[in-house]
Amino acid sequence: MSVEAGRVQGVETTIMPDAPSAREVLHRVFGYESFRGDQQAIVEHVGVGGDAIVLMPTGGGKSLCYQIPSLLRPGTGIVVSPLIALMHDQVEALRAVGVRAEFLNSTQSRDERDGVERAYLAGELDLLYIAPERLSSEQTKRFLERGRIALFAIDEAHCVSQWGHDFRPDYLSLGELAERWPDVPRIALTATATAATHREIAERLSLRDARNFVSSFDRPNIQYRIVSKNEVRKQLLEFIRTEGRQGGDGPPSAGIVYALSRNTVEKTAEYLRANGVDALAYHAGLESSERARVQSRFLREDGVVIVATIAFGMGIDKPDVRFVAHIDLPKSVEGYYQETGRAGRDGEPSVAWLAYGLNDVVQQRRMIDESPGDLAHRRRLSAHLDAMLALCETVGCRRVDLLRYFGEESTPCGNCDTCLVPPEVWDGTVPAQKLLSTVVRLKRERNQQFGAGHLIDILRGNETPRVRQHGHDALATWGIGADLTDQQWRGVIRQLLAAGLLATHGEYGTLVITEASGEVLSGVRTVSLRTETGWVTRVKAARPAAADLDVADRELFEALRAWRAEEAKTAGVPAYIVFGDATLRAIALAKPSSISELDGITGIGEKKRASYGEAVVAVVSGRVGSDS
Repeated sequence: MSVEAGRVQGVETTIMPDAPSAREVLHRVFGYESFRGDQQAIVEHVGVGGDAIVLMPTGGGKSLCYQIPSLLRPGTGIVVSPLIALMHDQVEALRAVGVRAEFLNSTQSRDERDGVERAYLAGELDLLYIAPERLSSEQTKRFLERGRIALFAIDEAHCVSQWGHDFRPDYLSLGELAERWPDVPRIALTATATAATHREIAERLSLRDARNFVSSFDRPNIQYRIVSKNEVRKQLLEFIRTEGRQGGDGPPSAGIVYALSRNTVEKTAEYLRANGVDALAYHAGLESSERARVQSRFLREDGVVIVATIAFGMGIDKPDVRFVAHIDLPKSVEGYYQETGRAGRDGEPSVAWLAYGLNDVVQQRRMIDESPGDLAHRRRLSAHLDAMLALCETVGCRRVDLLRYFGEESTPCGNCDTCLVPPEVWDGTVPAQKLLSTVVRLKRERNQQFGAGHLIDILRGNETPRVRQHGHDALATWGIGADLTDQQWRGVIRQLLAAGLLATHGEYGTLVITEASGEVLSGVRTVSLRTETGWVTRVKAARPAAADLDVADRELFEALRAWRAEEAKTAGVPAYIVFGDATLRAIALAKPSSISELDGITGIGEKKRASYGEAVVAVVSGRVGSDS
């Protein structure tokens, strides 16, 4: 095949003049009529040999930004993907649309790896997925040098940041790709990066001269909600029962529940199962075969809920996750955004639900105090936590605060909990003074420090054995806070901690004042607090678009889902690899009566039309015929 030479950013490039256009590949292979956002500009830039850094939200179509250039350029696109457990499904999804894709990882036999290597060397692959650990070996690099590389795509590029939430040491070695293959374009992609992480990606991956594409981080289909933690497993169960179903009364939806500890993961999954939810536990302590089984069920079956530590979900391509719930406070806004972004990748309405309480703050502060590393490291962790607390405690639009963290200004969304049910704010100056005064008196008069529970007992006048043991019923502040409930006092303490007007100390999380506390005690500074009851008020549920179909269309949609489930089971692939819900909904509305009428329906390219067209038309005609 003849080629022409060109130059991008001073780099020699090769362009195939007889190759189809990017838009032709988008339609013929992937079944989409047009690009979204920056996709076309990215594809064209990388397609002619340019380097790029792409910051685009989960579900924004990052994969197409390297898949299409790999199909347009001579050679094989090498994709660095951090989780080998997901490579199989990533490759299956590409094969389903006619792309020649393979992976190389430790799950394969020697014969399987040999077959993939021969295909690569023979120029028979469009895309090859490799883990960063494998690519860092000299043996792998020498092997790749023997073939022709179209581009390098570094997925989940935020993993290069040592201060980020998902650091992977092997990503650091990827910077030398520029030296070894100076003429091969590189594209680094991530769904989450602050300005600092963005700079670190450019520096560590030697992409200082790359073109930067920063899309909006907004995911308007996700409804962000944060509730006050109070019997969190019961709260979670109620949330799943009321909103964890498609359309409110349809079949169960897929969801992910995140917790910090393995023990909490196990107990929560057990509790949900005991209450009728198809829930599975996932954490690093499980045998690899069990983790693979859990992940396979989640990807291949409808209505499965995974309860997991943050080890689960990176790179998950399942598009129809309807909710992501956190029952422990995330350590950073980056981590929270990355995890919630696993909901609603198909663009359908989804919910990000977080339960957060006083113990979360105390636990996180203690973990920071006890973390290894120098003072600068602990300060960085504290800054991450402070930003997360600010998001939780905001009385404004959560989406505005979330996007501002990533350097993006926006207007109130009208779809998060604080927009739908604006929280009430009250003057908490006097309660704050009562609490801080109690902390000061205990330290000054008795050289004692206590945790939140004991301070609340003193303020409320609760005559507990511990209060009597220490004679704290003789303190001047004894019983002066009886006008607030225990839960309200816990809210006061939590918000003072979040505002830096109170701090925790030591292994047991005792409470101490800060420099700013003096301004409150002296009356120089007032304290505004949000009313606790505002956090449990119900808000309008997010409803999948399929719920808005009329009765006949909804029945056709469900018939198509049933057909898809059987097709996926027979093929041994996740249902979304056959078709996503958005495509099934489009079919239900269009009601094609012939295979040719499937052309133009989103998500149906040439290969899928040939593979499934006849069966889809049969399902449609069967339902439409029965309704007439």
